[in-house]
Amino acid sequence: MKQLGNVLLAAAVVAVLAAVFSVSARAAEPVAAVALVTRDAVTLRAAPRDSAAAQTVLWRGEVVEIRAERGDFVQVWDHQRERGGYVKRSQLLGVGSGEQAAPELLALLGFVSEQPGSETLGLALAAAAIQALPGAALQGPDGARVLDAIGRQAERLAERASQGAQRSQDRAMLTAHLDVARRHGVTFQSIEDGERVRLCYEGDAHRRLLAMPAASAEQQARAALALTRSDCQNPQARPGEREAADQARAALLDRVPTTTLAAHWRARLATRQASVWSGLAFARAQRGDATAARSAAERALQAIARVDRAELADDDLTRHTEAALRANAVRWAAGSGVAPAAALSITTRKLDDGQTCASLIDPRQKAAQPLAERCSWGVVWAASASVNREGNAAALAVQPIDGWRELWVFRKTAQGWTVQVLPPAALNPGLGYAELAGWVPGGRQMLVAREAMAEGRTVRRFEVVELNTLTPQRTAFEPDALGPFARWPDAAWKRDSLALR
Repeated sequence: MKQLGNVLLAAAVVAVLAAVFSVSARAAEPVAAVALVTRDAVTLRAAPRDSAAAQTVLWRGEVVEIRAERGDFVQVWDHQRERGGYVKRSQLLGVGSGEQAAPELLALLGFVSEQPGSETLGLALAAAAIQALPGAALQGPDGARVLDAIGRQAERLAERASQGAQRSQDRAMLTAHLDVARRHGVTFQSIEDGERVRLCYEGDAHRRLLAMPAASAEQQARAALALTRSDCQNPQARPGEREAADQARAALLDRVPTTTLAAHWRARLATRQASVWSGLAFARAQRGDATAARSAAERALQAIARVDRAELADDDLTRHTEAALRANAVRWAAGSGVAPAAALSITTRKLDDGQTCASLIDPRQKAAQPLAERCSWGVVWAASASVNREGNAAALAVQPIDGWRELWVFRKTAQGWTVQVLPPAALNPGLGYAELAGWVPGGRQMLVAREAMAEGRTVRRFEVVELNTLTPQRTAFEPDALGPFARWPDAAWKRDSLALR
């Protein structure tokens, strides 16, 4: 029991408190009284007066040892800076020691954990609670509550840091809070993505929580979701490294018990699973393992189908949209396809340099050269190939990167066949898809659905596209607003696409 308690103690956030207690123990003196700084920019003064010289500035969540009391001031010793002084009594919270102090500390931790901006004070209270709880309690629900609180405080502080601060005093406070958190043993990672840098919690408390049998299903779900965030993955990872990381994320999400989980947590879990399995489907397809890609795509589509959007909070809807875009981008890996017309066919071939070329072929011509051909480093979804009844146009889904699927349109012109790309949006690639929704009889128009999330915007629209120019003749945000979508939608598109979710 005690051994586990020591392990948790070392793994969590007790560096400063441990130093305070160890100093007292070595001196063979009674355990020193300690206090937590409850406010920001607290002045440590040389004397118990407001006019006394300032020694330094203390920040919320820092720990000091209490030496004496003088009127409204408390004489303290700052072990971190090895400096003593006086602080107003109202700016400190005395911390009890021993098992009898644990209930009060847990109650304070529960309250402070919900207060934005008080993350460092919550981390300090968690450290004090770990010191106070006996070993047996650290293995039970109380220990799980503390680890859950540590993970939530660290996540919230990392999010604040990633968003940044506009005012100089707010930036100073944020820098100080990160420093206090690090002194409590919390580790952060900087994730660089282009010009942006995101700070992410390393996740030690979450991993330890997931290993505890006493952790509740909700606590496990929260920890698993924190550890599998897409925006905290290494964007510079190589394809093999990224696939291995996604496989580990999928396994971690599968470990969370869902039987007793509330509906909104199940929806969040399924949303994340859809996103992770979509990435796996693309990675497996890219290295040519169609069977494994099919399995992953099916898992992604099953997961997104389990999500009850009515159970999602507003903050969850953006993540659900992202997951749906990813799942729809790889849905062709699941194998549902439209049989091409007999007049023309699209074949694919792999080049030595890794590219895949799609060729439009007329089988009626002997030793025929491709009517048109285009190559890509991405995944060419051959099952999506479709030729219109008139035989003057064909469409093919091609996914150059994870989460971004384009529509290649082969069309016959007076000068011969050409192939052009319809992207999900005229934006830098992010998340999205452009897909064929049906052919309009007559060989002059096609139906296209596009949805994209890029540069901070999400757009979904349905278009009647002129084949001669590939420009939209009519556009609407709902398919019901366009007559051709009511008369000539492709049956497989209506059945399988997530554009109509």
